[in-house]
Amino acid sequence: MRRRDLWLLSWRKFSSEPEIPSLYSFLQPSLFSPRRAVQVVEKDTLQSRGKPNSCSPAQQLNLEASLEQLLVNGNTDEAWKSFKILTNCSSFPSKPLTNSLIAHLSSTLDVHNLKRAYASVVFALEKNPSFLEFGSVKHLLESMRAANTSAPAFALVKCMLANRFFMPFEMWGSVLLDICRKNGSFSGFLSVFHETCRIALAEKMDFMKPDLAACNAALKYYCHEVESVTDAEKVVDIMSIFGIKPNESTFGSLAYLYALKGLNEKVSDIVDVADKLVISNKREIFHDLICGSIRFGDFGLLTDTILNALKGEEGFGPETYKEILTGFIQNGDYKSLSNLIIESQKVEPSSVAVEGSFGYGVISACISLGVPDKAHGILDELNAQGASIGLGVYIPILKVYCKEWRIAEAAQLVTEISDLGLVLDVEMYDALIESAMSCKDFQSAFSLFRDMKESRISELKGCYLTIMTGLTEHHRPELMAAFLDQVVEDPRIKVGTHDWNSIIHAFCKAGRMEDARRTFRRMIFLRFEPSGQTYLSLINGYTAQEKYFSVLLLWNDVKKNISGDGEKSFKLDASLIDAFLYALVKGGFFDASMQVVEKSLEMKIFVDKWRYKQAFMERHKKLRISKLRKRNTKKMEALIAFKNWAGLSS
Repeated sequence: MRRRDLWLLSWRKFSSEPEIPSLYSFLQPSLFSPRRAVQVVEKDTLQSRGKPNSCSPAQQLNLEASLEQLLVNGNTDEAWKSFKILTNCSSFPSKPLTNSLIAHLSSTLDVHNLKRAYASVVFALEKNPSFLEFGSVKHLLESMRAANTSAPAFALVKCMLANRFFMPFEMWGSVLLDICRKNGSFSGFLSVFHETCRIALAEKMDFMKPDLAACNAALKYYCHEVESVTDAEKVVDIMSIFGIKPNESTFGSLAYLYALKGLNEKVSDIVDVADKLVISNKREIFHDLICGSIRFGDFGLLTDTILNALKGEEGFGPETYKEILTGFIQNGDYKSLSNLIIESQKVEPSSVAVEGSFGYGVISACISLGVPDKAHGILDELNAQGASIGLGVYIPILKVYCKEWRIAEAAQLVTEISDLGLVLDVEMYDALIESAMSCKDFQSAFSLFRDMKESRISELKGCYLTIMTGLTEHHRPELMAAFLDQVVEDPRIKVGTHDWNSIIHAFCKAGRMEDARRTFRRMIFLRFEPSGQTYLSLINGYTAQEKYFSVLLLWNDVKKNISGDGEKSFKLDASLIDAFLYALVKGGFFDASMQVVEKSLEMKIFVDKWRYKQAFMERHKKLRISKLRKRNTKKMEALIAFKNWAGLSS
């Protein structure tokens, strides 16, 4: 009892503290400058310096009726003037009218009107507290919370307590707590908290005792901000006196403080009590205990705490993993962290999924903190110690490398994964290869695809197309040809003529006709049948370089592959007829040109003679039949036949 009396004396010190200085600024309307603040307060103050004016009962009734009507009409300023006149009378306005005015002023959420509501309540508290209703005061406090005006809210509660206007704590305690949380400071709450505790004990008012949330807020402040064991334990004693049952937040704050101070015996007591009270969710307790251990630098306690939590199947949240990782990074001891992960695998239940494991949480924390290289280093350390690592632990690192286009490092990590006998899924490979192609890291893309092949994944076609499309877009036909050579015999890809056509077309477009010819020969050697598109690309490429003899050789090759009806290997279409005929006319190969014409007639393909007449005039305008007659009779006959067909005969 003696100790309790000492605490009561200390609580009285809290109640005698001066009002919060910023209260004055709250009473000042926002449209006035600070130098005029005194005048404004005097204008709106309900206290009269002189003697109060006397009003007859009839006058008071008329004023109250007028005030009531003004409130109904929403005329706030005139209602306030009427209320001030009433307060200057010898008798106080009626209780319903006073509370109606306070409720009306509080509902506007205007700082100037909240000042008026505050002044009204304080005036009533000092003159006649019985005129106030709990609901009106609660409404005002809630409006102050919405307006984030902390100073007047605390001043109002202190005025309530000083004038023995005892509202149940549940009606105003949570409001003050919310205001403290918004402003990030609980120091102002402590004086009110201790004064309330003193009143609840001295007056034996059970409804005035603080609730669990208020006690935990005060305890957290003493544990995390003040870091005072004495003050924290006083709050615990208060909870014991009032019969307030602690929860995980209570034990968490104490665990943090005891770990921070190196009081390991008290840490053990806290954990034991939490077990006896059957606290179902101990995640918050372990989080605070871990944070305290790290700050104190007791990595032995930290390790024991983590392993005990895992034994009890208590997982950790992302913030806890970040604290753990940050602690080990600052300590520079990756080996100990790797050892801890290995030990965690021994105590974690077999039912825990990879994504719920301690190792996965640490790696994910590395990703969240933007240090994927640290995660890679931890995995290297684990591999060096022969630890068993699931594939899921690698996935977050690969995703970050993919997102940041660090493809070379991703490819290296994939190789390490493959060496461990682990197999990535097709989607992961495709995402990595697509990133590699986007940043033109073709060698990494090939390396990833090679790992994919060696992993015996059945579905390779998608990644193959990703690489071929990327190489086409970046105009790298030589890499396309080399890549196709590597995969052409793989039955999982099923290479077709169109794949060769893509490479040939790319070479022709780039003017690299010798490479196009080699690819064409390679295609034939591997028994892939050329299509019309194959020849069309080659013809256009040769024509662009005026290599018409090469087109003639192609025509001789085509003649072998088509029958009279054009259905042996492929059909001669209009575009192919046009390309051949134009190039052969330009090259002066009129015999072959007439062969093409004959094929077009057989297949009933329309040919625009004007186009080839123009080509002839551009290239062979000065060619004379008389000169050809002396040199080559066959060529002369072909020329005459072409001129007759094209309508060029004189």
